[in-house]
Amino acid sequence: MADDRLISARFPRASAYSPDWVLKNAATGSSNPLWLAEWLAEGMDLKPGMRILDLGCGRAVTSIFLAREFSVQVWATDLWFSASGNARRIKDAGLEDRVFPIHADARSLPFAGEFFDAIFSVDSYYYYGTDDLYLNYLGSFVKPGGQIGIAGAGLITEMTSPVPPHLAGFWTNDLWSLHSASWWGHHWEKSGIVSVEIADNLEDGWRRWLEWQRLVAPENRPEIEAVEADAGRQLGHVRVVGRRRADAAFQDYCWPDTLKSFPDSYESRPLLRE
Repeated sequence: MADDRLISARFPRASAYSPDWVLKNAATGSSNPLWLAEWLAEGMDLKPGMRILDLGCGRAVTSIFLAREFSVQVWATDLWFSASGNARRIKDAGLEDRVFPIHADARSLPFAGEFFDAIFSVDSYYYYGTDDLYLNYLGSFVKPGGQIGIAGAGLITEMTSPVPPHLAGFWTNDLWSLHSASWWGHHWEKSGIVSVEIADNLEDGWRRWLEWQRLVAPENRPEIEAVEADAGRQLGHVRVVGRRRADAAFQDYCWPDTLKSFPDSYESRPLLRE
């Protein structure tokens, strides 16, 4: 009998991957990470040989996908999942020469400025990127003209308080980091770091969310019932792509990197009064 799990005509690239491999290695998330990765990649100019930062890559399935599908080099960077575990997945995929596992916090990245051709993030960015100062930090790692793209759980319109009754049993404080495409577009554009090229929602994203949850976490009734009841009114998936502006002005004092020190400007002076 044919295994039709995770097959979707909307996502032909992702459908080629074994459902057992995806389900074993993907974090739970709001949807199949390969569906979101394919959707996000559609809006980006990925070319062979590019250096890509996959930020919040989880167990590196999106990094493996990018390297295989687009012949790019990927720095698979995550805080919650170990670089050693990801290295084994990468080795089994035969991609040791193109995917490099890194254990790091998104707020303290061990990379040189303007090292990457593009930055890619699936179902992760909302954990840290809502900070008004964060893009001032992250944008410094991509070359001028390079793209930053994010995709993941989000809202169709901004949430108001109190939370609608049909979402109350599911909503927790961390979900206030979810925002609409228009919110993210404004959040990025106002920084002057990037020009926003795409800010949209995945068509029938709530159905993708529901399909994934029923498969990976059928016992998670509060989330499944909330998405069912919402039926796309509030919950969905958001994609945003911006391109670093040539005139982007970065202010180090806005987001001092804990991995580097401020320049030492010490000048000797008498300790005590004469």
